[in-house]
Amino acid sequence: MFRNSVQTWLVAPTTHRNRHIYWFWFAASAIVAGTYGLEVWQQAFSTEFVVSDDTRQHVFWMQRFIDPELFPNDSIADYFQSVAPRGYTEFYRLFAKLGIDPLLTSKLIPPILGLISTSCCFLLCLEIFPVPAAGFLASVLFTQNLWMLDVLSAATPRAFLNPLFLAFLYYLIRRSPWCFIALAAIGLFYPQYVLVSVGVLILTPLSLEKGRLKISRDRREYWFCILGSIVAFLVLLPYALKTSDFAPTITAAEARLMPEFLPGGRVRFFYEDFGRYWLNGGRSGIQIPFDPPLLVAGMILPVLLHFPDRFPLVVAVRSHLKILGHLTLSSLGLFFVAHALLFKLHLPSRYTQHSLRVIMSLSAAIALIILLDSIFRWATGFQHSSFWLRSEALSLGAVAILLGYLMLYPTSLSNFPKTNYQFGSTPELYQFFARQPKEISIASISSEANNLPTFAHRSIISGQEYAIPYHLGYYRSFQSGTSELIQAQYTESLLELQNFIKTYEIDFWLLENETLTLDYIEKNDWMKQYSKATQQAIKLLEEGRSPAFKSVLERCSKFQLDSFTVVPTECVLNLSRLAVESVPP
Repeated sequence: MFRNSVQTWLVAPTTHRNRHIYWFWFAASAIVAGTYGLEVWQQAFSTEFVVSDDTRQHVFWMQRFIDPELFPNDSIADYFQSVAPRGYTEFYRLFAKLGIDPLLTSKLIPPILGLISTSCCFLLCLEIFPVPAAGFLASVLFTQNLWMLDVLSAATPRAFLNPLFLAFLYYLIRRSPWCFIALAAIGLFYPQYVLVSVGVLILTPLSLEKGRLKISRDRREYWFCILGSIVAFLVLLPYALKTSDFAPTITAAEARLMPEFLPGGRVRFFYEDFGRYWLNGGRSGIQIPFDPPLLVAGMILPVLLHFPDRFPLVVAVRSHLKILGHLTLSSLGLFFVAHALLFKLHLPSRYTQHSLRVIMSLSAAIALIILLDSIFRWATGFQHSSFWLRSEALSLGAVAILLGYLMLYPTSLSNFPKTNYQFGSTPELYQFFARQPKEISIASISSEANNLPTFAHRSIISGQEYAIPYHLGYYRSFQSGTSELIQAQYTESLLELQNFIKTYEIDFWLLENETLTLDYIEKNDWMKQYSKATQQAIKLLEEGRSPAFKSVLERCSKFQLDSFTVVPTECVLNLSRLAVESVPP
């Protein structure tokens, strides 16, 4: 019967006799991941000037691997280089030595990481629940959730975490020494998750049986804990001993007083809404993943496990399922510790969002297959009755709906796969700056300034993308420079403008055509975070007075393109006050 064949392919556990089913579902998982990856590559290589949003922070400075003379005395480049994990840095350095540009590497890697993550998720699922179709569901749900965020596309350290952490869990279940290799790799690419991994290791000897806590008597469990803890200690020791030129880390009390962490801020963290703060906040919340919606099925798995008589396939769930409980406890524990030590362990949400993606994907897949099996068994009960055809149709319809929804849901989204790619709109501008000497510095409050370090390989004084306030040794200087930049751009005094240019050794100033208008300032949320300088600019324009820049533009414009004007500061420095005042406003 056709239904029996479908039932075998969907809910039969793996045996040596049906390995072809295993390989079918593994290949199907890889094909889905590969399809998403090809779509990402299509976006990444659709034009020359394309970069993922976060890549602009984490990769631009790596051009130093190609040309060490780039970004000299650039505190922004120095800061992001200093906070990059060692393994992540060396990974890009290796490709640079092979002649592959770091930006190109950041475009090539994400689909490959996605494919590896899919494979690891499939294998991990089968260690817990040896039904290949469940591995397919788990890996597809996991991959879809990844591509609904910009976790992979930026090829930042967290993109590498997914395959490494899945590999760690897989090898931990198998008690393989590769578990320690994966743990060390996590430390090199995403150190925070070493703490989560150690938490899982420590909880390994514990399990629940019939509602009672049981402690393992297997010595191997304890040896794994000890060896894993030693590896974790060794890999985290360099981070603990490292002194930062950009210390100290901001405290919770300081952050609460800064607009950057409040509503509308660059890195909003604090919310008045309790649920938003603890559950959904991008940096503060637990962030339980419910997209794609099939992940919700993961919430019912604990219920199904309590009714093996009604859901017979529950017996196929192995004791390794306890690792999901251990992972939940470890992640939530560190989430609350990170809140208690706010910002010392970076962001609390980082300790749960990646773990819960694994937990919900695996739980949902297992629950859905258990439910399908029960539907098939229910239909079998009507095999010799008049309701047989309807039961067959209902069971096969359930399969069609599940698989159809799984595969078609992403097509209903307007932004899937989500890459958050930024497309450079002014190639001529990037090419102009790229032709200038390597040591130049550019001042601008335009959002286009965010693209210049990546596309033109030239230093900027400030840019919203680089306004990361977690380390005060970096941000105080950045904040001061940005505030003075705004003040200088809108000052009436040519002398004040010239002094700023000399102090910060600026070579070019980039302005948009509307920059010197009140409307431009009022629409710029980032400028509002520098309230004192911005309010002065607003007051000046409201009173009908003109910034000095408005007069010098006619004398000093060197390069104009669409809505942008580039001003060489050498010209500004050579202007006299009388010359500026003689230019009609």
